[in-house]
Amino acid sequence: MINAKIPKIWYGGDYNPDQWEKEVWDEDLRMFKLAGIDVATLNVFAWAKNQPDEDTYDFGWLDEMMDKLHADGVGVCLATSTAAHPAWMARKYPDVLQVDFNGNKRKFGGRHNSCPNSPTFRKYSVRMAGKLAERYKDHPALLIWHINNEYGGAGNCYCDNCEAAFRIWLKDRYGTIEQVNKAWNTAFWGHIFYDFEDIVLPSGRSEEWYGANGRTETNFQGLSLDYMRFHSDSLLECYKLEYEAVKKVTPDIPVTTNLMGAFKKLDYHKWAKHMDVVSWDNYPRFDTPHSYTGMMHDLMRGLKEGQPFMLMEQTPSQQNWQPYNSLKRPGVMRLWSYQAVARGADTVLFFQLRRSVGACEKYHGAVIEHAGHEHTRVFRECAELGAELGKLGDALLDARVKAKVAILFDWENWWAIEMSSGPSIALKYVNEAHKFYDALYRAGIAADVVSVEADLSGYDLVIAPVMYMVKDGVAEKLEAYTAAGGAVITTYFSGIVNETDLVTLGGYPGKLRNLFGIWAEEIDALLPSQRNRIVLSDGTLGSQAEYECGMLCDLIHSEGAEVKAVYGDDFYRGMPALTVNKFGEGEAWYLATSPEEAFLRDWLPRLCASRGIKPLVSGTPEGVETTVRSKDGQDYLFVLNHNADAVTVALGEQTGTDLLTGASVQGGATELKGYDVRIIKLNQA
Repeated sequence: MINAKIPKIWYGGDYNPDQWEKEVWDEDLRMFKLAGIDVATLNVFAWAKNQPDEDTYDFGWLDEMMDKLHADGVGVCLATSTAAHPAWMARKYPDVLQVDFNGNKRKFGGRHNSCPNSPTFRKYSVRMAGKLAERYKDHPALLIWHINNEYGGAGNCYCDNCEAAFRIWLKDRYGTIEQVNKAWNTAFWGHIFYDFEDIVLPSGRSEEWYGANGRTETNFQGLSLDYMRFHSDSLLECYKLEYEAVKKVTPDIPVTTNLMGAFKKLDYHKWAKHMDVVSWDNYPRFDTPHSYTGMMHDLMRGLKEGQPFMLMEQTPSQQNWQPYNSLKRPGVMRLWSYQAVARGADTVLFFQLRRSVGACEKYHGAVIEHAGHEHTRVFRECAELGAELGKLGDALLDARVKAKVAILFDWENWWAIEMSSGPSIALKYVNEAHKFYDALYRAGIAADVVSVEADLSGYDLVIAPVMYMVKDGVAEKLEAYTAAGGAVITTYFSGIVNETDLVTLGGYPGKLRNLFGIWAEEIDALLPSQRNRIVLSDGTLGSQAEYECGMLCDLIHSEGAEVKAVYGDDFYRGMPALTVNKFGEGEAWYLATSPEEAFLRDWLPRLCASRGIKPLVSGTPEGVETTVRSKDGQDYLFVLNHNADAVTVALGEQTGTDLLTGASVQGGATELKGYDVRIIKLNQA
C-alpha cells in the first residue's frame, strides 16, 4: 500500500486553507468528517505565501493546518508548492521567466510559468523542498510527497538558458557534431552544423510553425524530436532535484507528482521510473467515451508495470475550462470514482475540497460548494461515497488487474508521427490506439497499455498500433515474443523510421518486414470524404463480408504472409488489406488500413477467442463495463453501468458477494440501476 498509516482507499483531495481566513478552517474540518475524508493535499500553490522574499520563510499556517488535520484523523499529501514561482522572484531574477515559441519573454503570471533550465528556479525550488522535508519529516500526518503540480502545463521554453542546455544535452546524446548531422540528415537544404554553438532551438523563429489541425510543423523532424525529448528531460530533471531533496531527509516517505493521462509533451514512461507511485488527474468531458477514460487509467497503471496508482484529481461535479461545463449527473461521480478503482486506483481524490471564491477556478466543482454547508446534492453524494469506501477497508488495496492483451504505447512514436510531413494530418496516434482499445473494452476483454520496454512474455496478444518508429531492439523483441508462441498485430504506417526519424531503407515496414512477411510499396492518403473497402477472404474473421476503411491505405505485397482480406476499390483493388504471417510458434498480423470501428469490434474478439482469451462477462449490454482486480488469489469483479437506465447483466455461473451491499450474488442475471456499480468478491471455483 502507499502508506500503512491509512490502510484503505484514500479519500479526499486538494485543500487550500492558505486561500481562506482561519474562521473557515474548523467548519471545513467538521464537514470533512461528515464526508468521510481522510486525506488532504496541502500546499500545492503556496510558494508565494511560504516565502514572501528571498530570505524569509513562514510556514505558520501550514504548521497549524498539519496539526489540525492530524488531530481529526486526516493524513496529508504534502506538496512542495513549486508549480508557480513568487512575484518577487520574477522581478529580481528574470531568468525564471519563460520565452515563448515566437521569442517573446513572458512576464509574471499564470502558473507552470518557470523556465525548467533557470538556475534561479532550480536553486529556490530545491531549497523549498528541502526546508519542507526538514520541517515535517517527523510529523505524523505526513503520508506522501507531491512534487510541483501537473508538470508541462504551460508552454515550452525557448530562452538562452534552454538553448545552452540543449547543446549540452545533444553532446551527451551524440558525442560529436558529425553524429548530430548524420542523425538529423542536415545535408538536406544545406543545414550542416560545424559546431554545437551553431544549433538553435526549433521554434517559430527557426524551423517550426503552427500548421493545420493544431499540429506543430517542422522542417527537420530529427531536430524537433530531440527538442521534445530534451524538454521532457529538463522538466524531469527539475522533478528529480526536488525528489532527491525530500528523499534525503525522508527516505521512507513515498514521492509522486500528478500526471495527466495522454499528455503529449512529457514522456511519462521515462518519468515513471523516478516515481514511487504514479498519480494522475482525470478530467473527461461530458462526451468523452467511457472506454477512452478506461484507456487512460490503464495507461497510467501500465507506467509501473501494473502497480496500483493514485487518482490524484477529479471533480466532484463540474469543470470550469471546457467549452461546456456540464454537471455530473446524480450517481456519475460515484460511478467514475469506482471506474478508477476498478482499473487500479488505490485513492479517490478530488480537486478540490472547498470551492475557490475568486479567479479562474472559482466555478470548478468542489466537495464544499459556495453555499458553504453540507446540504447540497454534491456533498451528499461525496459523503455517501466516503462511507462506502470506509466499509471497503483494505479489501482492494494492492489488488492487480489481470490482462492477457497488451497495447504498446510510445510517447516518442507519438511525437514523431504527428510532426511528420505527411502522409495525412488526419492521423492521430492516440485516436488510432483507442480504436483497438475500444473494441476490446466493448467485448469485456482486459488490456494493459504498456511501454515497448515492457516484458511481453505474460501476454497472449500484443497490439502495436501505428508503430511508425521502431526503436533499437524492438523488432527483435517482437520476433522473439512471436516465435515463442505469441500473436502480434501492427498496422498501416509502421516500421518507417528509426529513433531519429530517418527512414529505414530497403522497403517498408523496415525492421518489421521479416516478422510480418509483407512489403509495403506505397502509402495512399485518402481525403476525409473518401473510403475504400476491406473485403474478407476468410469469412470467420467478421460478421460481414466487407467493411469500410479510410485515411491511410498501405499498398502491400505478401512475402510469405497469408492474405486474409483485400481492398475492394481503386487501382489497388485486390491487393492485401489484412495478412497473417506464421512466425515460429506464433503469428504476426498486419492491418494495412484504418478500418471502420465495426471491423475491429468483430475481428478482435474472434482473434482473442482463437488465442484462448475470454471476456470477463459475456454479452454485456451496451454501456456496461467489466474489470477484475485480484489479490492473494481472490478475484473481485467490477460491473459498472454507464447508462442512465437500468440494465440486466448475465453473469453466467459466477457467484459471490457484493462488497458494497453485502448481498449474495448467485450468478445468472443481475440488475443494475442507472449509473450503478457492483463489486463482487467472486467465489473460487
